[in-house]
Amino acid sequence: MSSPIERSYNEAKELYAKHGIDVDQALRKLEKVKISIHCWQGDDVRGFLNREQELTGGISVTGNYPGAARTPDELRADLEKALSLIPGKHKVNLHAIYADTDERVELDALEPRHYAKWVEWAKEQGLGLDFNPTCFSHEKSADGFTLSHPDPAIRQFWIGHCKASRKIGAYFGEQLGQTCVTNVWIPDGFKDTPFDRLAPRKRLKEALDEVFAEELNPAHNLDAVESKLFGLGAEAYTVGSHEFYMGYGLQHNKLICLDAGHFHPTEVISNKLSALSLFAEGILLHVSRPVRWDSDHVVTLDDELLDIGRELVRGDLLAKTHIGLDFFDASINRVAAWVIGTRNTIKALLRAMLEPSAALRQAELEGDYTTRLALSEEMKTYPFGAVWDYYCERQGVPVREGWLGEVKVYEQEVLLKRGG
Repeated sequence: MSSPIERSYNEAKELYAKHGIDVDQALRKLEKVKISIHCWQGDDVRGFLNREQELTGGISVTGNYPGAARTPDELRADLEKALSLIPGKHKVNLHAIYADTDERVELDALEPRHYAKWVEWAKEQGLGLDFNPTCFSHEKSADGFTLSHPDPAIRQFWIGHCKASRKIGAYFGEQLGQTCVTNVWIPDGFKDTPFDRLAPRKRLKEALDEVFAEELNPAHNLDAVESKLFGLGAEAYTVGSHEFYMGYGLQHNKLICLDAGHFHPTEVISNKLSALSLFAEGILLHVSRPVRWDSDHVVTLDDELLDIGRELVRGDLLAKTHIGLDFFDASINRVAAWVIGTRNTIKALLRAMLEPSAALRQAELEGDYTTRLALSEEMKTYPFGAVWDYYCERQGVPVREGWLGEVKVYEQEVLLKRGG
């Protein structure tokens, strides 16, 4: 006898089938999508190298909810709990400061061996790993400049760190059989209006040329570059602007990263995807939720997230787009934050896969905008939730808010027993 969830699913399938939508096929497609889950939500971007260093680079984490991970083992345990509540097989995104080593090692001297325990864990869990050089929270970035620094010695330090990071990314890809995306973001900029906007960008371009000089196997590592409009302490001018990195990425065949919080508050990245896809080698998304500024709130199923999902599915862009999360909230349970944000991102993709694409595209081509609007609106109340519930049940994760109880138990048994 079928369960209530399965019965609801079959009824939903019939409704969607009337519009030519194969729900089973949509779920098979969804299973193949990997979300890169950012490790830094679990410990408020502190990492395990230089933990005493103040968080800098225009980044701010607010809140003091108990239970932040203090060690690599604790962070991996928290990630395992979150992943057990999220349907599908995914990836974990590491920053360089999350090295698992007893050595006192500088950023430009990091090697793959410093992440061997992460690779071993990822193999056990069947996960891929992505990577990022950490160009902030360091004495050599204290004045707000790294790869564009006017001091050649400091600039060379950060070049060395980014080179080392690419080799670590290639190691991840080779060991795990899943391509690692190594993403370069720097906080460089001025608090007030600079006299010379060009010189720092020239230095950044030359530094990136040196960072990327060594050819790496693209099956193991793909490079990405990430822009930002402004940061705390760099409100007037950011060296790595969107125009800079879009130009650099297109010229040098790098993935171009679009972060949902790195643009003007009235801009959205969903509207950029179709245009960029025509020219870019590939796209990296950092899915976040800005509130008034790049505040990196936990991703909710809001209009912009739904639009991002629609653009990726309607334009058949999933194959060339790498989807990662980038938020950090210390005011709520950190494991719950991962679960909420990741499940919402997957939901947005599923919603998009359950659209009557052929009918809507045909209506638009024929100029029948009445049908386009009417059908689009009616589909919003179709039983998407029944399909999502079935997908979760089939994937062996809790249905609806059932996951919250597991997180609450984990909080009592594990998180609240950690010290400060």
